[in-house]
Amino acid sequence: MEDQAYWAIGIFVLIYGIIISEKIHRTIIAMAGAVLMVAFGIVSQETAVHHIDFNTLGLLVGMMIIVGITAETGLFKFVALKAAKLAKGKPSRILIALVVITAVCSAFLDNVTTVLLMVPVTLSITRQLRVHPFPFLFTQIIASNAGGTATLIGDPPNIMIGSSVPELTFMAFIDNLAPIVLIIMVIYIPIFLLLFGKQIRSTPELQMSILNMDENAMLTDRKLLWKCLIVLGVTIAGFFLHQSIHLESATVALAGAFLLLLLTGERMLEPALHSIEWPTILFFVGLFVLVSGLVETGVIAELAAKAIELTGGNEVATSMLILWMSAIASAFLDNIPFVATMIPMIHEMGNMGVNNLEPLWWSLALGACLGGNGTLIGASANLIVAGLSGKEGYPITFMKYLKFGLPLMLLSIVLSSFYIYLRYLM
Repeated sequence: MEDQAYWAIGIFVLIYGIIISEKIHRTIIAMAGAVLMVAFGIVSQETAVHHIDFNTLGLLVGMMIIVGITAETGLFKFVALKAAKLAKGKPSRILIALVVITAVCSAFLDNVTTVLLMVPVTLSITRQLRVHPFPFLFTQIIASNAGGTATLIGDPPNIMIGSSVPELTFMAFIDNLAPIVLIIMVIYIPIFLLLFGKQIRSTPELQMSILNMDENAMLTDRKLLWKCLIVLGVTIAGFFLHQSIHLESATVALAGAFLLLLLTGERMLEPALHSIEWPTILFFVGLFVLVSGLVETGVIAELAAKAIELTGGNEVATSMLILWMSAIASAFLDNIPFVATMIPMIHEMGNMGVNNLEPLWWSLALGACLGGNGTLIGASANLIVAGLSGKEGYPITFMKYLKFGLPLMLLSIVLSSFYIYLRYLM
């Protein structure tokens, strides 16, 4: 390798290490690493910009705006409370209902936004029932990461993979990932009841107090709600049809976002812009430039060659290596930088003679998204829920989460291994 390749590796490892340590905010250090890649001449500014995936960024921004405005209507609080009342106030039924709602919302919004919307109303319900919130919050973390795996827009790793591989459309993600996610969730629900059923019992009087709550009071702006529902429906339809209408998913999301802003007027412009998680967007920008240094200097090609040498180019072995490596890495590291590194590596494998890349892409998606369930630091949604729970006086420790999360994550990866093998590699 040339000197520039060693510099690229050094900068990448240093930045990755600081991101893992959480000593400096990940956005600041990722952008600093991107600047170093350009300043040291590893990539030119023009090349760095070329490597930034604006389809990923556009999709994230568009969906953040739509969800941010929709949250203003109180829709998500209404849905959660309505589900609790349909469950007759019984804690075990409420737990299942909230798990299902979280999984479905995470598939079509994103898991971080979903838990931000679900946790406050969950804490309100558990206070009313006088039960410990941990079983409800933990199962929602698991459901959010699993549900987000099912679609192109559900989890940032999927957005990145879909943007990098045009033939992996919105429908392709649903067709290939939703079946295994559904299987996993069907298996998880009875396990949840087995683990937590005895811990969440309440009295008939407290259950009745849930039935007396008015879910309609949660809806603060019905006129805005209808506008949001129409635009959200049109946008999701656009995702289903984006290949047929020859529009990228980012264009669909941004079109939906600005259509909603057009309908809601200037009053929603500032709240909409505040709902965009700019630190997350800039974190992605920094990562894309960081990885560009490894691509341009041939480091990624070298890693791909080593992986093929290890597996002998065998599709089964390569798929299982990517699935399990992604899951274990994503349980302890942030899955976004990991996936940003893996995407160009899989592309290089295609250039080196691996003919069928499809099972590799689905292995990466399943490993990265489901692997986040393994530990408390495995995904952003996990940390957000833990933070919100801690503020309410119910801290979720690393070891307490690990006790339940790691076995469930490993179970999901075993099921995914069988699924990948039976569907693509037999």
